[in-house]
Amino acid sequence: MRTGSEPTTARSPLRMRFWLSIWGLIWAIGGTVAFTAADRPGWAAACGALAAVIAVDLTMIVRHIHQGPHYQPGRDVPPYEPDRGGRRR
Repeated sequence: MRTGSEPTTARSPLRMRFWLSIWGLIWAIGGTVAFTAADRPGWAAACGALAAVIAVDLTMIVRHIHQGPHYQPGRDVPPYEPDRGGRRR
């Protein structure tokens, strides 16, 4: 919901999320390999599951980056009235 108080140049931190996901994926894969080599199957499975979640998140981040910027109303569009939980004042 647009209230009119948000910055006009606000941007999503998708590139930062991308690089943090890459960093997390490297550590999760490294943990999976290390725990497998140390014969710790439970921890290896946990790191593998975390790597899978990170990989799915990474694909969504890349998809959103490729979609590009979305339409944002300009300065000539008045802000919406804030939602007051169904009550009108």
